[in-house]
Amino acid sequence: MTVHKAPDTAALTEQFPLIKDLQALKELSWFNPAATATIATDGLARVGLTDAAIQDAADRLKRFAPYLAEVFPDAARTYGILESPLVGVPVLQATLNQPGQLWAKLDSHLPISGSIKARGGIYEVLAHAEKIAIEAGLITIDSDYRELNSDQARELFSQYKVAVGSTGNLGLSIGIMSATLGFQASVHMSADARQWKKDKLREHGVNVVEYDSDYSVAVAQGRAEAEGDPTTHFVDDENSVTLFLGYAVAGARFAGQLTTYDIRPTVERPLFVYLPCGVGGGPGGVAFGLKAALGDAVRCIFAEPTHSPAMLLGVHTGLHDRVSVQDFGIDNLTAADGLAVGRPSGFVGSRMELLLDGFFTIDDDNLYRLISLLDETEDLRIEPSAAAGLTGPARVAQDPEYLGSLDLDADSLAECTHVAWITGGSMVPEAEMATYLAKGKSLR
Repeated sequence: MTVHKAPDTAALTEQFPLIKDLQALKELSWFNPAATATIATDGLARVGLTDAAIQDAADRLKRFAPYLAEVFPDAARTYGILESPLVGVPVLQATLNQPGQLWAKLDSHLPISGSIKARGGIYEVLAHAEKIAIEAGLITIDSDYRELNSDQARELFSQYKVAVGSTGNLGLSIGIMSATLGFQASVHMSADARQWKKDKLREHGVNVVEYDSDYSVAVAQGRAEAEGDPTTHFVDDENSVTLFLGYAVAGARFAGQLTTYDIRPTVERPLFVYLPCGVGGGPGGVAFGLKAALGDAVRCIFAEPTHSPAMLLGVHTGLHDRVSVQDFGIDNLTAADGLAVGRPSGFVGSRMELLLDGFFTIDDDNLYRLISLLDETEDLRIEPSAAAGLTGPARVAQDPEYLGSLDLDADSLAECTHVAWITGGSMVPEAEMATYLAKGKSLR
């Protein structure tokens, strides 16, 4: 377990005055001068992964597609390719009075586990299963992977364990996929995790371990379970390259969707993508894939709750995982359970900082207002954390210095396309969703 030395908070607060506004839980934006002055190719080089690595991940997912289509009915409609719709939300955009075209990328409707975590989480479990099955002589990469839907394969995988620490959605993806293959699965869940997510995992035969503490403790305990046991694979949301590449596959696929709708981003009129951020693995991997596919024609901005601005704090100070929100008295208590992370991924922060244009924070009450508005204007239902990026265009429009760094102004921004990455919500039980929407409506 990594032991983090407490930072000198007084000195950091003096050096970075923005921290005082974070401590006051203010909604704010910060745009990263290091990113806007960097050519995408330079930033990609820092990540240390190649287009070939992304393609390898895409090829592996393609090999598993027949298996996924066979064992998961909701994946059969896309023949086992796990991808989400891209839809315009013009009524919401007009209601919010935001510039340009606003689209929603509905990872909330991904098959199997209904969140962005279906990309990386499911991919990592599949990569692990493939390695075991090939080494055991059960399949080759030229096999029909539907052979893994067999008693023989499940017996093989039952000799191995998969563990993960999660606030909820990653645990759902890892747990459901692992249990379906036949692994012994354990999900260590923080106090922020919703009860219905724990219940669904248990329905699939997953061992759910609950904690009264936050995400960091759940991850540490999950990692501890795996240490010293060669049969246990720990899925490390903070540092896993495999997980990261699973998310990155989204980039080339998304570029294809843009072509379908004749969306043609350029460096002069870039595409702005707003990604809700917790520990950073999911949005970081997707952003890497987007930058690899579109270069400086895409600008990636992370959105975090005012109570959990972990990645913003890490990148802004340059300390990454050596600093947490709790170090500065920020409580990390938010309705956005998927984003309730106090300490960011050092892997994502340090490698991706030159590819991330900026960050903004959003208050919980505004998350509820937004999901209520999205339901009423576009008939789309999502969970609170998934709404974090929806006000991105307004945040960009309110920062003339950032716009100037891209040679844009209010008029040219209106010619740009904006995408809010919607990260989860389709599996929320109706009764709980009704509670969310009623609260959002009462706050408007």
